[in-house]
Amino acid sequence: MSEIARKGWQLVMVRPRNGMTERHRKILNFIRERYEAGFPPSIREIGEAVGISSTSVVTYYLKQLAEMGLIERDARFSRAVRPTGASAKDLIRIPILGPIAAGEPIIVPDAQVSYIGDEMDGIDVARSLLPDAEKGAPLFALQVKGDSMIDAMINDGDIVILKPTAEARNGEMVAIWLPERNETTLKYFYKEKDRYRLQPANPTMQPLYYSKDEPLEIKGKVVLVIRKLTPAAI
Repeated sequence: MSEIARKGWQLVMVRPRNGMTERHRKILNFIRERYEAGFPPSIREIGEAVGISSTSVVTYYLKQLAEMGLIERDARFSRAVRPTGASAKDLIRIPILGPIAAGEPIIVPDAQVSYIGDEMDGIDVARSLLPDAEKGAPLFALQVKGDSMIDAMINDGDIVILKPTAEARNGEMVAIWLPERNETTLKYFYKEKDRYRLQPANPTMQPLYYSKDEPLEIKGKVVLVIRKLTPAAI
């Protein structure tokens, strides 16, 4: 048995530094397609699109593409990648602050603060995709967990862009924080006579009802949905 095998190592064929492989081209094409659609992909989405399960391997390929001068990226954020030379003047960066439940409310990860906390990541969004009234507004993003809003075309893994607000009209889709339960949820909001109704957009799920005596805080109103793309051949 060789020394390499005895120690449990593996030999890996390393790509020559000159030239692009087919996988490089697939990654670059996917980045260009998503950028032209108005928002760059995350590292995980790139991996799913080209059949790479490891985010570290995707990062390795992105580093090589950057060294080739084909992309520009900010390593601090998973979505901060764009084709070289692409204009950033029409993009705005929106912080992703955490998950939001589209189903049964989920527990806030940090019990000491509300879920509207520190930036976990960020996403660049084309300004042209935003409603005119929101283009200059402070916005934040949350990643959806669950399928209670599928009839509103919001699925598990999608990202919702929200405008901060503490008030909502009946029928608006909002992010709700329940401080006594330390839970969050995404639903249509209705104020009824002696209670609040949080209405899912899924015929298999029942509304959630809360007494007006229980604290309930509206944290934001949905203004845009960014769909999670399913893997596809490119």
